[in-house]
Amino acid sequence: MELFQFGTDPWGQEILIRLGWGLLTVSFWAGIIFILFHAVYAVVWKPRVAVEGGAASPGIEANIPEKVVRHTGVARIFHWVMSASMLTLLATGFLPILGLDFAWLNIHWISGVILILCILYHIVHASFFLDFWSIWILPRDLKEAVQRTKRQLGQSVDVGKHGKYPLDHKLYHLAVTFFGLIVSATGILMMMRIDHWLPVLARNDTYFTDPNWGIVYTVHGFSAVLFVMLTITHIYFSLRPDKLWITKSMIFGWVSRSDYLAHHDPEKWVVTDDSSKG
Repeated sequence: MELFQFGTDPWGQEILIRLGWGLLTVSFWAGIIFILFHAVYAVVWKPRVAVEGGAASPGIEANIPEKVVRHTGVARIFHWVMSASMLTLLATGFLPILGLDFAWLNIHWISGVILILCILYHIVHASFFLDFWSIWILPRDLKEAVQRTKRQLGQSVDVGKHGKYPLDHKLYHLAVTFFGLIVSATGILMMMRIDHWLPVLARNDTYFTDPNWGIVYTVHGFSAVLFVMLTITHIYFSLRPDKLWITKSMIFGWVSRSDYLAHHDPEKWVVTDDSSKG
């Protein structure tokens, strides 16, 4: 399996062209293997280490609304527009490689522009209008990770409930953020090599040398390939019966009081009159 594809420049020197597309197959099957592993884990091992969370005090429970807002309307719109653009980018980027020939280029870069606009919007929205730190990994998350690992190994450890977002959600968000920014930045550079109607990106093939263009294409391809695995696992978790309450919150915007109390620590995710933030 080729990790990279090489070619020759006009002077006969070997240069890097792009990522080897065998990694696309690796990423796909890595996602499938993870799903199978987690499905077995959820059935065989997880029930052995599951610990019932303590019940909330009557005073706290009485102050929790019947429907707890988890995602605002604009946050849900952002999520679904970004999801549609990402799926379109993956389809237009990889289906031609798999042999499905169609006019994909314009659809691909327009979807890329939509994705970039979504990311820019989300940066502003999350920084100034949402609970910014609720999705980022903090020292207490690392402590919780150690405690959960000990419990997975059979030790009697009181982990407790998490805040609005558990550690695995935060890790996924971090991966999507990091590789999303990389694929967007390299995508903008690659758009300089095509004709389009965006006046701010006039075509310029000479912006980089051929070897440097190869690096841009390789980094873009590697990030895109990783999104295949990330997307597969994300869809898997969204369809798991025990996670449907979270998926429904991305559709309707709220979780029930019982789900909130069953999965969240009211002291870590405080529900107030402005709890719609997030």
